[in-house]
Amino acid sequence: MNKNLLFIFVRNPELGKVKTRLAQSIGDNTALEVYKFLLEKTKKITSNLDYDRAIYYSEKIRNNDIWKKNKYQKFQQEGDDLGIRMKNAFKNSFDSGYEKVLIIGSDIYDLTPSHIDEAFKKLDSNDVVIGPAIDGGYYLLGMKRLHTTIFKNKEWGTSSVREDTLSDLQKVNVHLLQELNDVDVIEDIENHPAFQQFL
Repeated sequence: MNKNLLFIFVRNPELGKVKTRLAQSIGDNTALEVYKFLLEKTKKITSNLDYDRAIYYSEKIRNNDIWKKNKYQKFQQEGDDLGIRMKNAFKNSFDSGYEKVLIIGSDIYDLTPSHIDEAFKKLDSNDVVIGPAIDGGYYLLGMKRLHTTIFKNKEWGTSSVREDTLSDLQKVNVHLLQELNDVDVIEDIENHPAFQQFL
């Protein structure tokens, strides 16, 4: 067993349930196409990494989708809010014997394998690694043991998440990766060459 695990939180790609803020500008159908495009990109950058990988589905586990069972473990997210769901997934990972665990989302088009490699490497000398998103959240979180406080008392999906998370981690070493843009609203894609096909 590999001692490093990367897990990915995904939404089941269903009409009207993904990229809802983006859909206000481009409609539900196109928003779904954008999300499927982002899922394919996430698969592309993660499918050949030298780490164990897992998919955590928002609604239900799908066996016949783009995430092949021989490459990705499959789980369902559990909990009432994003913080509880992330905490439970990290706990599950550590309970399974993994020593370094990373979560990423599925809406960071500019994420590369080197960001993920750097995150695992920086955990050798840091307690926590965070990939800061331009909107004030984060696109990656990695740790070597469960820090439960960072999953509580957060306004998930708002610009204060990263700042509040860092204030919870003042007593440990934190490494920040390159800041990247996640795709939530029309402004995130309107000037990006990869997304012109949807506009």
